[in-house]
Parts: sequence; structure tokens; C-alpha cells
Amino acid sequence: MEKRQLGQSSLHVYPITFGGNVFGWTADEAMSFKLLDAFVAAGFNFIDSADVYSRFHPGNQGGESETIIGNWLKARGGRDKVIIATKLGIEMGPGKKGLSRKYMMQAVEDSLRRLQTDYIDLYQSHRDDPETPIEETLSAYADLIKQGKVREIGASNYAAPRLAEALKISTEKNLPRYQSLQPHYSLVERAEFEGPLEDLCLKEKVGVIGYYSIASGFLTGKYRSQADAEGRIRGGRAGKYLNDYGFGVLAALDDVAKRYNAKPVQIAMAWLIARPSVTAPIASATNLDQLAELMKSAEIKLDAAAIQQIDAASKPR
Repeated sequence: MEKRQLGQSSLHVYPITFGGNVFGWTADEAMSFKLLDAFVAAGFNFIDSADVYSRFHPGNQGGESETIIGNWLKARGGRDKVIIATKLGIEMGPGKKGLSRKYMMQAVEDSLRRLQTDYIDLYQSHRDDPETPIEETLSAYADLIKQGKVREIGASNYAAPRLAEALKISTEKNLPRYQSLQPHYSLVERAEFEGPLEDLCLKEKVGVIGYYSIASGFLTGKYRSQADAEGRIRGGRAGKYLNDYGFGVLAALDDVAKRYNAKPVQIAMAWLIARPSVTAPIASATNLDQLAELMKSAEIKLDAAAIQQIDAASKPR
């Protein structure tokens, strides 16, 4: 596997990012440890989380994912062998949200404590905060970098104009620069990222680590009817792709997968990895078999004909 530079940062990662949103949600601590062990043993090094994971799950408070990662780091050691990314900004409780300097200084301490580490490799603005001046946010990041608590910074869910504005301010004010973008991006969700946002990332050399890379499981091919989606935790999200467009994408993946002796999910991930703008797409797994399938995606090099076939079937409509 080739290591890829994340944007213009000091971080070099392998081409798949493990999505830590499942830790403390669909994967308990014991399974999470097994998944992380297997991921690192296979040679990968990039793990993405957020302070808010998994506050959305009934009974959770937020911070569960970071806590499990922290417990794993303490148990296994080797902190310098992995790149830990996390995010802040989405509400964690009354008054606990946004990208103001005051809140950021509190949020980073909470994340460091849960992660049981002295520093975060990639600290990301989980979503834009229009109520806080961009310069205030970037200045706060500058202080965190000077303090050694953060190495590099990234953005998530930013629209092209706001990301462009942030990059401009970074240059003009000599402030830290968003080195990565985390957009919603997969074969069945191309329209939001492709176009002005992707063009900006390519022009400004911003690394892309998209989320929902396998469309909540739809691109594995396990959801072929409404009956397949019923009763599954992510079935509702995957169910929205059960239409002519989604089935057309699956048909293309099935065809290419046969030629490569691979699984549809591996082809979907390989297509993302091959995109010039993409550094390391984010994907998660809840058991070791799923993870093994995902990791094999990094070994697949799609030829031009395969990419063209998949492009045609998944073109935004």
C-alpha cells in the first residue's frame, strides 16, 4: 500500500480511514478493540472519530467512541503508529457547541481526556459555525497547535464558498490551514461534492476523507429490496437508494466485481480511492469479516474501462 499525504500536512496515511462512529454504538468495546487491532495489524493507520459519537444513540451521552479509542490506546500502546482524527462543533449539551474560541478550548480538553492522549493528529471542525468569525476559529486552532495539543486541522461538511473563505483567511492572516475536508461522498451521493467543492480541493490541495463511503451499507449489495432493509439499524438510510438509479449502480458494481473477482463494496471503495481528489475514504465495520472485505479494497486498481462503466452508471441525475 502507498502512503498518501493528507493535503499539504505533515500527516501521511494509508488509503482507507476507519470510521469510529460505530464504537459504542453498533460495536461494543470488546468488538471495537478487535476491529482496531485487525485494522492496524493489516498496516492501516488512520482512525476517525468525533466528540459527538454516538450521542445520537438512545442512552448515550456522546464521547463513547473517543473513550473506546482511548482505552484501546492505553491497552495497546503505539500511539505514534496511528493517526487519530476527531471533530468538534456539533452540540454535546446545553451551551456545548460551535467553533468559538471559548468552547474549543473546553472541547479539546474533553477529547484529549477521553482519548487518553496528549495530542490530536487531525482536529476537525465538524460543521461550519456561521455565528463565529472564521478568523476566531483559526486563531484558536493556532493556539492549540502552539500548545502541542493539535498537529493539523481539517473541516467537515463545509460548502465551497465557506471553505474557500477559510483558506483565504489562513493565507492572509498566516493562520493554520484546513488540510482536509470530510464531505458526504459515495457512488450514490456524488452531486454534493463533485463540482465546485471538489474543484476547490484539487486546486488548493486539500485532502478529502469522505464519509458514508458505502452509503450506510447499500453499496455492499446486501440491500436489494425493502425486505432486506427492514429491521436493520442502517436499513432506513440504505433504503432510500432502492430505486432504478441505485439498482443501476449495483448492477455496474456487480459486473465489475465479477471481472476483478471481488465484492461490490470493494469496487465501490476502490473507485473512491482512485479519485484524484480523495486521500482516504472513511468506512466502518461492525465485525471482522466486514473489515477484512473493506481492507482488500486498497489492493484493487481499477482500469479505465471499469472506472468509466461505474462513472456512467452512477452519474448524478
